[in-house]
Amino acid sequence: MKTWIALSAIVPSMMFSSPLLAQPTSARETLPSLPAGQAWSLVWSDEFNGATLDETKWNRLSGKRRDGFWAREDAYLSGHGTLVLRTRKDGDRYTCGAVNTRGKFERAFGYYVARCKMPRQPGHWPAFWMMCDGVGKVGNEGRDGTEIDIVEVPWRDGRITMNLHWDGYGKDHKSAGTNTTFKTLTEGFHDYALLWTPDEYVFSVDGKPVWRTRAGGVSQVPEFLKLTEEIGKWGGAITKAALPDYFEVDYVRVYTVRK
Repeated sequence: MKTWIALSAIVPSMMFSSPLLAQPTSARETLPSLPAGQAWSLVWSDEFNGATLDETKWNRLSGKRRDGFWAREDAYLSGHGTLVLRTRKDGDRYTCGAVNTRGKFERAFGYYVARCKMPRQPGHWPAFWMMCDGVGKVGNEGRDGTEIDIVEVPWRDGRITMNLHWDGYGKDHKSAGTNTTFKTLTEGFHDYALLWTPDEYVFSVDGKPVWRTRAGGVSQVPEFLKLTEEIGKWGGAITKAALPDYFEVDYVRVYTVRK
């Protein structure tokens, strides 16, 4: 079984579990205890087993994106239980992989976790995030939709960033975010997670909360998942990268508390 690192802040009495930093094939599921009368309920997941991406769950994205292109062929399964988003040079252009669950899985609230291994080369950045059409709406803060960046990694030294964006991307745009550093994140697989309740967001790494916020008023609408690579200067100079490079995802799981 693959590791399930759970954030236990859904109710105040829960205790946080310790991180289990194992490779995908040697992990074991663990969940924190819950108050009497409650139990964990897995509502959606992908373990990325098999030979091909499950397109009943995911859309593979394509087209121009920032300083490169999203290409369908750069999002694929490794064959040993992981999703691979590849960044590469294709002739005179740079391409990378991206997937989302738009129209296939969209949900408000819950606990969302992806176990990921980050790339090593500059010029591009991986991300695990959530989106909906309401992000472009103005006037109700982020309650009608917020871009929720559970993790973005433009750096290669253990620094990561978590961010929120709402009220569109024009003159009314608002945002909030934070950065943190864990040197251990440069090696192996780690869990990046969001606990999203009607009242707040709690972002965590390997089961450890790193940012608790109510910025934007907290989105109240269903949103879809995204796993992406993007090419651009925020990640450094892509011309200096030894390509191909890879963002690898062991699993994505979404759960809620069943009473």
